[in-house]
Amino acid sequence: MKVEPGAAAPAGLDSEEAARRLARDGPNQLPDSGGRRWRRIALDAAREPMYLLLVGAAVLYLVLGEPFEGAFLFGMVVLMLCMTLYQEGRTERALQALRELGAPTALVWRDGSARQLPAAELVEGDLVELGEGDRVPADGLLLAAAGLQVDESLLTGESVPVGKLPAPQGGAGADRPQAPGGADLPWVYSGTLVVQGHGLARVSATGVRSEIGRIGAALGGIAPPPGRLQRETRALARRFAILGGAVSAALVLLLVLRGQDPLQALLAGIALSMSMLPEEFPVILTVFPAIGAWRLARSQVLTRRLAAIEILGSTSVLCVDKTGTLTENRMAVAQLWRDGSLHDGPAGHAMAAPHQELLACALRASRALGSDPMEAAFWRLAADALPDGGALAPGWTLVHEYGLTPQRPALVQVWDCGDGRLLVAAKGAPEAIVAMCGAPAPAGAALLEAAARMAAAGLRVLAVARAWTTAGARAMPVEPAAFGLEPLGLAALADPLRPDIPAAVAACRGAGLRVVMITGDHPETARAIARQAGLDAGAPDAVLTGAAIAALDAAGLARRLAATDVCARVAPQQKLRIVQALQQGGAVVAMTGDGVNDAPALRAADVGVAMGRRGTDVAREAAELTLLDDRFASLVEAIATGRRIFGNMRKSMCYVMAMHVPIAGMALLPVLLGWPVMLYPLHIVFLELVIDPACSLAFENEPAEADLMRRPPRAPGEALFGRAAVGSALVQGAWVLALLVALYAWALAWLPEPEARGAAFAALVLCNLALLLSNRQLDGVGSTLRVANPVFWAIAGAALLLLALALFVPALAGLLDLAPPPPAALAAALGMALLALAGLELRKWMAARTRVG
Repeated sequence: MKVEPGAAAPAGLDSEEAARRLARDGPNQLPDSGGRRWRRIALDAAREPMYLLLVGAAVLYLVLGEPFEGAFLFGMVVLMLCMTLYQEGRTERALQALRELGAPTALVWRDGSARQLPAAELVEGDLVELGEGDRVPADGLLLAAAGLQVDESLLTGESVPVGKLPAPQGGAGADRPQAPGGADLPWVYSGTLVVQGHGLARVSATGVRSEIGRIGAALGGIAPPPGRLQRETRALARRFAILGGAVSAALVLLLVLRGQDPLQALLAGIALSMSMLPEEFPVILTVFPAIGAWRLARSQVLTRRLAAIEILGSTSVLCVDKTGTLTENRMAVAQLWRDGSLHDGPAGHAMAAPHQELLACALRASRALGSDPMEAAFWRLAADALPDGGALAPGWTLVHEYGLTPQRPALVQVWDCGDGRLLVAAKGAPEAIVAMCGAPAPAGAALLEAAARMAAAGLRVLAVARAWTTAGARAMPVEPAAFGLEPLGLAALADPLRPDIPAAVAACRGAGLRVVMITGDHPETARAIARQAGLDAGAPDAVLTGAAIAALDAAGLARRLAATDVCARVAPQQKLRIVQALQQGGAVVAMTGDGVNDAPALRAADVGVAMGRRGTDVAREAAELTLLDDRFASLVEAIATGRRIFGNMRKSMCYVMAMHVPIAGMALLPVLLGWPVMLYPLHIVFLELVIDPACSLAFENEPAEADLMRRPPRAPGEALFGRAAVGSALVQGAWVLALLVALYAWALAWLPEPEARGAAFAALVLCNLALLLSNRQLDGVGSTLRVANPVFWAIAGAALLLLALALFVPALAGLLDLAPPPPAALAAALGMALLALAGLELRKWMAARTRVG
């Protein structure tokens, strides 16, 4: 609904009445399972193989007549479950925060003014504005509409949008149909999509009382399929679980054949299974993306699909809108041009009558309500420059509107002046206005020449035209050109570049990212803004126009885009071709968009990015990310965060696998060599108390590498934990295992078994910390120690404290079958850990030399 100054605005409900109805009817939302509750988290965790093995080991201890060991193991199960609840709860809280940030909103009339409110707060009787690209927030009756088309396929299955007409007499006596569907009806339904036009609706049903609520379409309950990383990691964990089960069964059989007690053999087999089970991998894949998405939200980037975070790190091309992304979207009318005369005075400066007439006509082709900064700029200037502030004359009514279309980038409105005349006012791209007017060649050429001069100064240029006709024949022509429009002049708007854009573009260039600016503006406007931003637009053919895109085939477009950073006069539908052409050249593309017609390109892009402030619901639903502040710099920060998250996930998984190698080796090799058993389930649990928080907390909090944004994007198909990463982890683990086997052999030669086990266990814990420290950063340990990570130091301190308790508290040492080793053995354990760290650092140095070479 269009509300002009001077016209009566709808009042809507008052806040007190709305609050009473909200308390009576409840929120306007469908039942949603939301996140997992703690009971569900606990049940899911209890079914994990690690917990089942722990419970089995505890039962075996009880059967063997060792109640203290069994009770202790049950206690450890509870402690590990609490840690899991904390980690998963933290993840769920982060995801819930993202859901709340992404909750839909609606433009509602309350207390006589329009305000943006959460859709959940709508109540019966509210007046809601509907516009192109909006998702209808509740069932309602249309009171006013202009060219409204709604896609009701969600409810009816019919993909063709249906037209909507307002109810007569304010909706009195309008009968609600039995089911959705049918054209030219005044009813709109929650969840359906406005694809064209705008209107005003009075809410008739909310939440479960709406049509979508009655048929039980709980769309939010559909779980998305697992992403590529989840599939890869699940397959890897499954392979290790199968291998661990097979090796453990073979070990139990071997021990029984050697004459060992079957229950003791089974206990050793359980310990080996636990040591070979990388149960931390699913934790990493759950915690890192969720907490990373929460961190992104704090930087004004909302993640709708967590899988997008893994793609951000490989993004190589950023396709961005000019208006509102590179510029501030804070428009002001800078110049008015009419018949060769230019008005470019500051606000409040006297305006000549011809320019006032031009501005008044531009207002009649503008929508007053809404957040469009361009329309707002005209109304601000009118408030200063026109005697009546541009208010609608008494008796004027809007009778028809021709909306913007890709074929006609202009808005045309037809007004009944109340005196038998109709005013047709048009505002849009100069080329489109000249084409609609059919102006004489000299007049059209002069207007286009003036538009090019304005555009070269970086201004956004619109042409204004009008026609007068009689109100006798109410039938409107199909195309507004039939009215015989005449061009009036030009309006140029200034939209300054955001101050942080040049630095952000330079950062992208340093990170190997191409920035391609796409705009519907004049080519010279695009060229001027591109130069300010630091993009290459100096050459005469550096700007690719929409007309040129239309003339190129797919291969030709891919070749042109390989060397073009600026696209101008681009129709929204052409963005899809641009994305596909860039992808054809091997690029991983992130695309920004805000309109209904941008949705196909956003879906086709590897990462679709919608605008939070000016984007439509359709664009946000099609995109993986939403820029809550519409800033390009926020997108660059998101890419840096995506790279950091991916890198830290890889480091964490490398650490986990490297640590499991010596644990599994020390559970298996002593038995095969005929030595005393080194590790029992109790020892594995102790080590898991260190490994679990280390992999999910220490690495998640690890800062980015210093040169993170000076590296090229990773290859699109590069696996999170591919052969190179697995090989690196196995080499690290094998090195630590060799040192531990040597230490245990040495200790067994001259120490009693409990003391030898204590020395080897101390070395294992210290080597664990060495692995953790070495895997934090790709740089050497000296640089790593200068990188702040308080969580790492907290975990290291807790691990050393637990080790001291296990060795020197008699009751705990007895449970673990350990004894305090002599100082020489402790020194040897520390020496082995330092030697392990030295070997790990040597491996990093050699790997760095190989990369440089």
